[in-house]
Amino acid sequence: MNAPKVVVVGSGPAGTRCAETLALAGLRPIVIDENSNNGGQIYRRQPENFVRTYSQLYGSESDKAAAVHSDFDSIRDKIDYRSDTLAWAVSENTLFAAERGRSVEIPFDALVLCTGASERVMPTLGWNYAGNYSLGGAQIALKSQGCAIGSNIVFMGTGPLLYLVASQYIKAGANVAAVLDTSTVWDSLAALPKLLAMPSMLWTGLGLIKTIRAARVPIVHGVQPLEITGSGDAGVNAVTYRDKRGHAHTLECDAVALGYHLRSETQLADLAGCAFSFDRRSRQWIADIDDKSRGAANVYMAGDGARIRGADAAEVSGRLTALTLLLDLGYAVDEKEIKRLRSLHARYERFANGVTRAFPWPIEHVRNLPNDAIVCRCEAVSVGELRDASRGKQADEINRAKAFSRVGMGRCQGRFCGIAAAEIIADATQTPLAEVGRIRSQAPVRPLPIAVEQ
Repeated sequence: MNAPKVVVVGSGPAGTRCAETLALAGLRPIVIDENSNNGGQIYRRQPENFVRTYSQLYGSESDKAAAVHSDFDSIRDKIDYRSDTLAWAVSENTLFAAERGRSVEIPFDALVLCTGASERVMPTLGWNYAGNYSLGGAQIALKSQGCAIGSNIVFMGTGPLLYLVASQYIKAGANVAAVLDTSTVWDSLAALPKLLAMPSMLWTGLGLIKTIRAARVPIVHGVQPLEITGSGDAGVNAVTYRDKRGHAHTLECDAVALGYHLRSETQLADLAGCAFSFDRRSRQWIADIDDKSRGAANVYMAGDGARIRGADAAEVSGRLTALTLLLDLGYAVDEKEIKRLRSLHARYERFANGVTRAFPWPIEHVRNLPNDAIVCRCEAVSVGELRDASRGKQADEINRAKAFSRVGMGRCQGRFCGIAAAEIIADATQTPLAEVGRIRSQAPVRPLPIAVEQ
């Protein structure tokens, strides 16, 4: 009897632990990784010729990164690892991918999507100038290229990643001008009971703040971003914001790292037939998964690609999903271990709900966005153009507004602008956000190189 063919997409914390658990059970999963090596975004590996220590590269997360890397290395001969491979579509038990310059079709009996997350970004006037990066983009520059995004950097937005990346830049010796957080201290205090579900993670977060303050980098809470100034030729030169007392301030800088917590990467899940529901707490659409981490008949989801819970929870989720998959396939598994992992994951979920409360998505800023701010950088669609399309064409559903305005039609297919665009449409048409809907996924979910051979 042939062993079931299991495909795991992604080798970050969730994908690594999922593949490890499957391999130790005797399966040989195919692991698809867009990157050249495992680790995902949070534990992205540096190039082989770089010699920075784990402490310099990952800061407070260095031990966890080292464990994810070394454990993955130990199972390489037990898995079919396909690095530099882009998964771009799913249809009828087949994954379509671009593998090092050629198109491949990979049939599967079970598919595990460990696709991770990307930043949620709120538009700001001037965020389309050169020198603006997402927090993830700033991380990639530091880890993969060994360089900072600028010589005088402002970190702006909210969420744990804001503090993690800022502290990593400080550890690397970069000059950080300020950390501007749209959330308030009161938001964090209100979330404290839920954050205490995982005291060690709360302590780690406080340690990041301590690192930033020890470097004499100002942390400003309760800000309203007003404008990122600059020019088409020279890029960013300053950030203007309003503090909680209503006073405007301008900070000179040559780079800005932006991010407002995270959103799950769910395009492949959408194409695989998973259903979605609107989550009112986080104000975004999430895939429906059952108690066995299934989103569809033979499609499983783990890590931040399923629910935003953080890297530690992703490792637990990866193991738990693999065990429940093995159970579905008829393998003997430790039921007590499944119960333990579910209990631990529930604690992470409570902590994650606290994070959502501590770092809320700044919906109040939508109404104050000027019409000439760009919402979709790929297609250069302004906030005003989107408002006009929504009101004038009675386009209060995002895919209809997309057809009239081209918002979300560019290279990122709405991954960076879609959530903010929905908020702008909801505000402009006075439509409940859930009724505005979500941008439908289409293949290819990522741009394919022209040189890919069929």
